[in-house]
Amino acid sequence: MSVDWLSILDAQSNVDESLEPKLDKGTLEKFYRTMVLTRMFDDKALKLQRQGRMLTYGSSLGQEATAVGSAFAMKPDDWFFPAFREHGVQIARGIPLSLLYIYWMGSEDANLTLPPKNFTVAIPVATQMLHAVGAAWAAKLKKQNIASVVYFGDGATSEGDFHEGMNFAGVFKTPTVFICQNNQYAISLPREKQTASKTLAQKALAYGFEGIQVDGNDILAVYSVTLAALEKARSGGGPTMIECFTYRMGPHTTSDDPTKYRLAAEVEEWKKKDPIKRLRIYLEKKGIWDQSREDAMTKEITEQIEKAVIEAENYKPAVENMFKYVYAEMPQHLKEQMDELQVSISKKKGE
Repeated sequence: MSVDWLSILDAQSNVDESLEPKLDKGTLEKFYRTMVLTRMFDDKALKLQRQGRMLTYGSSLGQEATAVGSAFAMKPDDWFFPAFREHGVQIARGIPLSLLYIYWMGSEDANLTLPPKNFTVAIPVATQMLHAVGAAWAAKLKKQNIASVVYFGDGATSEGDFHEGMNFAGVFKTPTVFICQNNQYAISLPREKQTASKTLAQKALAYGFEGIQVDGNDILAVYSVTLAALEKARSGGGPTMIECFTYRMGPHTTSDDPTKYRLAAEVEEWKKKDPIKRLRIYLEKKGIWDQSREDAMTKEITEQIEKAVIEAENYKPAVENMFKYVYAEMPQHLKEQMDELQVSISKKKGE
């Protein structure tokens, strides 16, 4: 069994013009800026964590094309269900940087003001897949012309929730797009030791719908495939699984040491496939990008990030929120705990 493979912009920035999407200058610049913003946001987050100013964090370094390319294929009304490495999708969908930093600094308050149709980050592996299929099924029953997009890593394909979600989506033909960020490692477990399948995308075939493998470092290919999958989903054609073949350049999270399980030479080979460098050269060849624009953009993004960090570090979480949002209606025992804690805090302030 096999699935199709798509690549449009290769590692040397050569483009297959027969497959090249017709995108205007403004859209291409937006793609590039969002990818760079995602990487600089990510770099700042890692530094904050190492300085003790942020909690455990999962870097998206090297996976920007998968996130940003698929995000721009979505419509605002489409549901978005992330795992924990979809910073680029969140940024592309307009979630403020300050909220993202607040979340990774340890406050769930960041989820209170998320834009509509953006689900909360799922740290447990694959649980969000069931939520995505449920939202898509509900949209179908309500005859809403929308789709749901769910992201997960290669490790999630070994979880029961993955198979349950895929099976339900196939049986009920839900408008769901499954995007697997295959970054080659489930923490320290390499892809080839996790499954005997030639590709991860072909797992969709067992559930009765299309799977396709795409160069996850090629933003043009990711965008094109996701756009087609979403159009199919909204028109009643059912789900699609997209396997984005990419690479995690950094550690699984800041508590991980990737040098224990992979070779430096492997990382160096993947650096040659950098998605941001690939797109920049493509833009330069088109005559719509140069070093002066790069410098101006870098300065602007740096200022934007620093401002977001200041906002995040000045945010004071509301203590009662850890009780208020566990259930739709707060049960009595949680109300009693909240009242007790607030009394204790008031006493300490009065000391």
